[in-house]
Amino acid sequence: MTLPYSRPDAAFWRGKRVLVTGHTGFKGAWLSLWLERLGALVTGASLAPATSPALFTLADGGARCSAHHVVDIRDAAAVARVVRSTRPDIVLHLAAQALVRQSYRAPLETFATNVMGTAHVLDALRGLDGVRSVVVVTTDKVYRNRESYWPYREDDALGGHDAYSASKAASEHVVVSYRDSFLAAQGVGIATARAGNVIGGGDWSLDRLIPDAVRAWQHGAILDIRRPASIRPWQHVLEPLAGYLTIAERLWHDPSAAGAYNLGPHTHEAATVRDVIELGRRAWGGGEVRYGDGDEGPHEAGWLALEVAKARTVLGVTPRWSLRDAVDRTMTWYRQHNDGASAHGLCLADIDDFERLDAPPSVPA
Repeated sequence: MTLPYSRPDAAFWRGKRVLVTGHTGFKGAWLSLWLERLGALVTGASLAPATSPALFTLADGGARCSAHHVVDIRDAAAVARVVRSTRPDIVLHLAAQALVRQSYRAPLETFATNVMGTAHVLDALRGLDGVRSVVVVTTDKVYRNRESYWPYREDDALGGHDAYSASKAASEHVVVSYRDSFLAAQGVGIATARAGNVIGGGDWSLDRLIPDAVRAWQHGAILDIRRPASIRPWQHVLEPLAGYLTIAERLWHDPSAAGAYNLGPHTHEAATVRDVIELGRRAWGGGEVRYGDGDEGPHEAGWLALEVAKARTVLGVTPRWSLRDAVDRTMTWYRQHNDGASAHGLCLADIDDFERLDAPPSVPA
């Protein structure tokens, strides 16, 4: 039976000590803002923002956290100091090297950050009183991609062609090992969240579709698209964040809900890069695009979709915004920010709209 429609519970989060790793990144900054709004006491641990501009900086994220630590999660001793000083109730681990093409340029850095970094965070929790719930964010790319036309389920084989995908798949095994060997016996619920491709205002990373488009069109340049036919499970950033929060709440009350969860749009809403760009161009009001033939650059999966039935039935997490809504809101965020609107205010407005929805869209038969 499907659970009631789920949304973050402000009464649950109020006063909780929450450690967010990677809080200076795109998703981490959005998540920290949302947690602050819910009344949580947020401690952030991350490298300095990797881009300029950065949402974390524009939204004054450091001042809004209860504590802000500049930490490299490859440094086990530094991670342990932050964890022990924070004594978190809940840990949301987002810190990562999160770019596929960067993983080709720096594979060792990618493995060190994504595999050992995850191990460092979990090891610091061993024997720590008080922690009850841990969500480790991985990716939709953890699956051994066979380019089949079936969406991947949580029990499908893990793998990875590139260092990013392989390192995230490996981190899934790290989580299972620490859960089974140490954390379950402490009463800690731990889960991994495998989210699809996210879009939303405030992302200025390189080699990401919407940020690349905004940069090009702001300056009247032509946007070059390498693989227009590639299919991905696109979603607004608030969709997986709502999932992370819901998973953490559920684990707090029921550690047996531990495991892996896919978070993405309905399967029928997986869309091509060309689809997203054309929606973005319409929402932006124009922009030139030059589509490639799909052969440029290193290997990337051509087809990827997620089955999200587990999140829907176990957690009550259901996609709320269609792809068109997600793209429209993203481009509106960038346009309004360009016109002088506050990044913090724009994010809170989107969060307000997201939380106000009374019911999810109908699930396709």
